[in-house]
Amino acid sequence: MLPMMLVISIVMGIVPLLGIAWTIATGTVTTVDGLFMSLILLTLSAVFFLNAFWELRDRGALAFLDKKKAAAAATPATTPKVATNVTSKDTPKETPKAAPAAAANAGRPNLAPANAAPAIKDSKPEEAEG
Repeated sequence: MLPMMLVISIVMGIVPLLGIAWTIATGTVTTVDGLFMSLILLTLSAVFFLNAFWELRDRGALAFLDKKKAAAAATPATTPKVATNVTSKDTPKETPKAAPAAAANAGRPNLAPANAAPAIKDSKPEEAEG
């Protein structure tokens, strides 16, 4: 049996649609009052059906909507193979040595590191002053 909140949400989502059908049947949908009544009833219906959708999703009744997610989780992602450089026996491998950041900035306190992007400067500083 469905939980009571789900039943109430579905019923309260159908009742405003019946109100819209009544507005159309009486011919008042062409008036401003009928138009706004229809918009308000559609909004109420959408809110209650959205609540019912969330309730069904939380209960797992809408698992068939997540086919793509389940299929993506079932197949493992393949990683591209990285080619490595082959060196000959005669060529020695040298790794570049990086200077420590503290030693590079020892004489310059509160300055950005040497590899940081330059700050953006105003092209017209006279406008900024006035």
